[in-house]
Amino acid sequence: MIQEHHLRPEERETSPTVWLCRPCHDQIHATFTNAELRAEYDTIEALRTADRLDGYLDWIRGTDKLQISVDTSDRVRDRS
Repeated sequence: MIQEHHLRPEERETSPTVWLCRPCHDQIHATFTNAELRAEYDTIEALRTADRLDGYLDWIRGTDKLQISVDTSDRVRDRS
């Protein structure tokens, strides 16, 4: 499944968007707070080169799984 991701969360009316697979969309929101996404990761290039997503992106590119469970990191949970 493909989902629309707002590059500037909570600014839906003016935010540019990109299309992501559901697991990647879930992983982004589990890894970064909305404030971090708005301030530092508001382009697809910034997301592609984000250190915290390196291992995940390498893994997801090599899998054929369609159902992936994603857990929110403690760091994001504590800052939200």
